[in-house]
Amino acid sequence: MKRIYFDHSATTPVHPEVAAVLVNYMTDLFGNPSSVHSFGREARKAMDQARRQVAALIGAESEEIFFTSGGTEADNLAIKGVALANKKKGNHIITTLIEHHAILHTCEYLEKNGFQVTYLPVDEYGMISLEALERSITDQTILISIMYANNEVGTVQPIAEIGRLARQRNIYFHTDAVQAASNLPIDVKKDGIDLLTLSGHKFNAPKGIGALYVRRGVRIEAVQHGGGHERNLRAGTENVPAIVGLGKAAEIAAQNLTDKIVTLTTLRNTLIEGVMAEIPHVKLNGHPTQRIPGNANFSFLSLEGESLLLNLDLKGIAASSGSACSAGSLDPSHVLLAMGLSHEAAHGSLRISLGWGNTMEDVQYFLNVIPEIVERLRAISPLHAERIELSAQSPCQECQLH
Repeated sequence: MKRIYFDHSATTPVHPEVAAVLVNYMTDLFGNPSSVHSFGREARKAMDQARRQVAALIGAESEEIFFTSGGTEADNLAIKGVALANKKKGNHIITTLIEHHAILHTCEYLEKNGFQVTYLPVDEYGMISLEALERSITDQTILISIMYANNEVGTVQPIAEIGRLARQRNIYFHTDAVQAASNLPIDVKKDGIDLLTLSGHKFNAPKGIGALYVRRGVRIEAVQHGGGHERNLRAGTENVPAIVGLGKAAEIAAQNLTDKIVTLTTLRNTLIEGVMAEIPHVKLNGHPTQRIPGNANFSFLSLEGESLLLNLDLKGIAASSGSACSAGSLDPSHVLLAMGLSHEAAHGSLRISLGWGNTMEDVQYFLNVIPEIVERLRAISPLHAERIELSAQSPCQECQLH
């Protein structure tokens, strides 16, 4: 049976060139970078190179890159670290309702410890209002944290405009760019970004490695204590193989970014157009144009996303219904609810996320199998039967269900 991986927003396969350097630094070049002997110096040199490679991907300086265990730790370090270091200046943080839980739960923790948080709403496309953001700023605001691109619906926020506003008001701006890094061109200097989170396993590096960009001069405190690693900001012996792998993946991503954007945008648009043309009662979630290249998120009305996933898996297709980090939850997506979708539409969501290795043949195979799956599931769905009955009675009632 043909097997197709359409879940790159959840995680990605490790690139063969990345895997090769991983093995090399786990077996032959295994030194501790804090050691002064030749083994340690080799590891330190490799880590410094990785820092330069990651910095080049986002337009930063190498000394502004701090390695972490992944996106969640980097988000925690950014928000808690800035909050603790600047609490004498103010106690107000601004974020959005559609952030990753690494942001939302960290902000909830800070609320329990004397900080105030404003959660900005979004429109039907998952986009914030710059006017609402500006109105939310107070003389106590010390940090704005708004994700670059949403992990579920792919909507890309107006990052440069947010950065400009934050800079004008002398407020730090952090963005979770876990989904954007390697999918969009990023320039932290040009866009006024003070802190940026990225995670290796989202762009063909291993799991368990990420990085936080911290602009030189930003006031931030460590939240994990121990030795003086990562220039006293993140204690713990560095994971050299994963760091070197992250650097290699960043180098490959930078080299192939333009081609990747063109290829994935073409595949995504073909997939979206095919689904919308062939299947009735489907809604495309997220912004129609301002979205990351490989993301397509649909709501199939009258269906459960989990049923779609299971049936697609039987056809060899791996996809997602919402974010991977909450896959065990029966609650509808907080992102889709914040965008105004009903519980029914949110429960019927399907996320297709394309990436390295996907082809037009994969897309065509998906478009060949999805109509039959949807038709068969709707035939046994009590929700769909109710929809048809209401539609026959009154077209207006049918419209209300959309």
